[in-house]
Amino acid sequence: MNALDYFNARLQGTISPMDYLRSKQMDTEKYFLIDVRNGPIHLRSLTIKDANVIPEQELQNRLNEIPKGKEIIVYCWDVWCNTAAKVAKVLLEQGYNVKELTGGIASWQEMNFPVSKSTQDDNISDNCGC
Repeated sequence: MNALDYFNARLQGTISPMDYLRSKQMDTEKYFLIDVRNGPIHLRSLTIKDANVIPEQELQNRLNEIPKGKEIIVYCWDVWCNTAAKVAKVLLEQGYNVKELTGGIASWQEMNFPVSKSTQDDNISDNCGC
């Protein structure tokens, strides 16, 4: 793979927080945003505003909650976390149109974009799966 192919593939598979926010404002029904982070609930107490919380560990049992007709945006913790990439791969194999939000929730918060308290009450493992 040459550099041009790499960057084209990278741009095809990701969306920046700025591009997502701008596109979401232009077409509020286009996207389905998923917080796929695993780990302790107290560390996941904040989520991106309007995100659907479906931890990677619950994904297989909750595929029916994810609409096939929307562009799916997945995110996890930060650039060092690969959980969103793992989820994106699974969803792509299931026929979904998926992109990863670059930088995860860390970059979102760094830009002071809107977050909300997570209302999820779960019993998933404390292991992040990264």
